Amino acid sequence: MAENELDKFRERWKQELTGKKEESRPVFAAETEEQPEYVSIARSLLDGRTSPLLDRLEEERSRRKRQYHNRTNVCSAALQREEPQRKAKKEEELVDQLIQDLNEVNDIPFFDVELPYELALNIFQYLDRAELGRCAQVSRAWRVLAEDGVLWFRMCVKEGFHQDASVSDSPCWKSTLRDCRNSAKTIRSNWKNRVGSISQLQFELGKVLCDVSSCDNFVLAGYTSGDVRLWDTLHWDSAASYLKANGLSASTDPRPHVSHVQVNDAVAAAAYEDGCVDLWSTETGGVPIHHYQSAGQVQALALSPDSPALVSASGPDVRLDHASDCGYWRTVCRAQLPKTVISDALKISETCPLAALAAGETVYMLDPREEKPWTLHSVYGHPVTCLDASDSHVAFGVKRTGWAMHDGGNKIHVYSLETSKPAACVGNSPGDFTCIDLRNSPPHLLVCGNKDRRVRVFDLRAGSSVASLYAHHLGVTAVQADDWKIVSGGGEGLVCVWEMRMGAKLWEMHNRHPVRHVRFNTATLLTANIPDDKSPRGACITDDDLTAHRRHRGVICHYDFSEDALSQESVLPICRSDYSDSYGYNYNIGLAVPYDRLSGSHPSH
Repeated sequence: MAENELDKFRERWKQELTGKKEESRPVFAAETEEQPEYVSIARSLLDGRTSPLLDRLEEERSRRKRQYHNRTNVCSAALQREEPQRKAKKEEELVDQLIQDLNEVNDIPFFDVELPYELALNIFQYLDRAELGRCAQVSRAWRVLAEDGVLWFRMCVKEGFHQDASVSDSPCWKSTLRDCRNSAKTIRSNWKNRVGSISQLQFELGKVLCDVSSCDNFVLAGYTSGDVRLWDTLHWDSAASYLKANGLSASTDPRPHVSHVQVNDAVAAAAYEDGCVDLWSTETGGVPIHHYQSAGQVQALALSPDSPALVSASGPDVRLDHASDCGYWRTVCRAQLPKTVISDALKISETCPLAALAAGETVYMLDPREEKPWTLHSVYGHPVTCLDASDSHVAFGVKRTGWAMHDGGNKIHVYSLETSKPAACVGNSPGDFTCIDLRNSPPHLLVCGNKDRRVRVFDLRAGSSVASLYAHHLGVTAVQADDWKIVSGGGEGLVCVWEMRMGAKLWEMHNRHPVRHVRFNTATLLTANIPDDKSPRGACITDDDLTAHRRHRGVICHYDFSEDALSQESVLPICRSDYSDSYGYNYNIGLAVPYDRLSGSHPSH
């Protein structure tokens, strides 16, 4: 009840109580006199009459009911008039929603924007495997887009699988990537658990190993007899190639020793003690395709891993040879340094080869476009002990002397080849750095070995040490690392495999003589134990007693950790001999390897 209506009701009620007008009834003599109102109310109650209050309450109740019914009727009439309009509007909304759903079936829905298939594919290329899997569960259209072969082909190449393949080489690149990842997982487990096969690259009697180089599937070795031998580890059934020497070296008696060898995918090079340098094609072998004679013995030889470019140093004289587009080799640069070159490395720029060489305490850069080499780094009294170069940087170890040893010890300096300025300076060791691997290391990492028996990994961005491993008690002689493991070789002949993150040794293998060469890829490992003494006392090289001389010759070991390494086809043909060959005594020696499981070291050599 509203407030004003309640006041009106109370006012009428007071007027009735105080009014002088009485209801019509029989008048008695006693009632003719004026009496208070409450007396009349009491009498009316005694006589059974209804109280005026109850009548007013009933009247108000009836009025409210009428008012409610009037309002209800008005609302019902309004709803009846609006019902057809609401039904029509609802039907229009349903039709619009149906049209929108039908449009989404034929288009790629990107936030209600219709995009061409090629543009949507360009957006999806920024997603990884897990995100593509989630997108494939959104709708049928997104599933077709997320399983497109181009996306998975790019992802496969990005992760390092099938680098030389094209999109049409596989009907389903998603399955191909899955198989490659499973295979990589198996190979990694084989590396950790030392599961695979091991083979020794055989050689004839009376040859002491002098130097070894490898690149991908090619292995090149030089011997004291002047022979140079090339193996292709992908095709074991093909006989190893004996690369013929030039006429001058071949006619010399005795033939000069091979001092250095280098190999890449296209050519193989060897330098002899008499100063001759020969160059062969890895495809054809046979006779040399290029030859030249140096004035003295070659102290350093480097071959570019990416292009046909060769640099050699004989004393202070440096020579850079390069092949033209037609395959003809010619000398593009000659220089003479103040001191003898002790180590070298080669870097290929976009326009011409660029060589980095160390002579004494100075590091030089040899550029064919300039008249003479220019100095990259030089500190008097601080000689360079080792050097390596990549496509963008050059790193070298410096031996500090005198008061400089109190400033952190020996260091490794890293220079940018683009700016020719220092990029990093790492290391703090009292021992000399003996080997550096910058070219094959993961991005922003450098791995090195030291005479203090430790293998160290440095982060070039932060200039800090990532790992420091106590490895070899006669010093570290060779080292290489990838994103999860480190392989190191020592002067005592031990090859160790480490897990970088945990710093734990996974396994080790031992052979006689220092480890001078260590190279590995995804599934294979090649090590070379090269003796320091090329003419051991009391070991006549013409003696036919094989067991007396085997320990002096050195050994090349090839480890295979691939999935099919345990199959019969992975065993070298020389180790599957039926004893019917004329060189049976050599084949019998090879029957000791390979092992189906690398459970220990080889027999003594």
